[in-house]
Amino acid sequence: MQVRVGILTAPHIDFIQYEKTFVLKHVRIGIGFHWDRLEDQEFAGTLEIIHNPDGTETAVNIIDMEDYLCSVISSEMSADSPLELLKAHAVISRSWLIRAVGHTDHVGYDVCADDHCQRYEGLRRMKDRAVQAVQETQGQVLTYAGEVCDCRYHKCCGGRTERFSTCWEDIDLPYLQSVECPYCGEADSRQSLNDYDQETTDYHDWQVTYTQQELHDILLEKTGIDFGDIVAITPLRRGASGRIYELKIVGTRATKILSKELTIRRAFSRTCLYSSWFDIHSTPSSLHFIGHGWGHGVGLCQIGAAEMAKRGCTYQHILSFYYPNTQLKQV
Repeated sequence: MQVRVGILTAPHIDFIQYEKTFVLKHVRIGIGFHWDRLEDQEFAGTLEIIHNPDGTETAVNIIDMEDYLCSVISSEMSADSPLELLKAHAVISRSWLIRAVGHTDHVGYDVCADDHCQRYEGLRRMKDRAVQAVQETQGQVLTYAGEVCDCRYHKCCGGRTERFSTCWEDIDLPYLQSVECPYCGEADSRQSLNDYDQETTDYHDWQVTYTQQELHDILLEKTGIDFGDIVAITPLRRGASGRIYELKIVGTRATKILSKELTIRRAFSRTCLYSSWFDIHSTPSSLHFIGHGWGHGVGLCQIGAAEMAKRGCTYQHILSFYYPNTQLKQV
């Protein structure tokens, strides 16, 4: 199976073609998140340039699925991570991809290369251990009731994973329920993170403080609404982990209800809050957010899974812990 991966769209694609690889210049990663930056990235496979109606160009990498996965698991986590973590990640990334192809909103390619789909950052972070993990799980997917699972995952759950419905459609998948995770907070598994992710040190428990004016300006920028002074921020609905997925903002000039965790995370930060699992303590002059976890919290907790692997758990055990009642299947 070949995959069409959209790497970047720009007024002009700047690239260097080699005999077996190519380098794309100024690829943006972490779009809209706190690690947003530009990198030069090298890829195997074929480069296709799409000329868009608006005059921009899109770089698309056409590559075999298993080769794609070697890069994905090296981009999502360090390729120096424990082998069993990388094997578990290969299975869930393969499963997610099979479910996603043909069902994304992308035009001209199957999936994008950033966190919107799966991180795919080419060859420069890839090592032999990642290739080994993909080869030793080749063709394996996670299934439930005979169907390939929609295997979501995130960086750190903060102590408990979340249900699917808090983040996406208003349905709950039986294998994406809330699981208590004692692993991501008990040990420092930062060495399993890639270099730029290691810059984030407070991924399990975090705090952010804003003045009234700072929060007013952020909300105006992110929602387009002038709330005036913030009178109250009230969580209306929380998921099983404590992540907020419906929240009411009351200001002196406007009132608004926000729904779904990513909408809430983006509204309260210049980039994006680590998660929507937070409480707010206010004073007359400031608002203090005290939160837990990094990411939406659904499915596999990457830091927790890294710790499980360090303790000797197999990839099968890791998968059954975060996706209960699922089965491995060869396809």
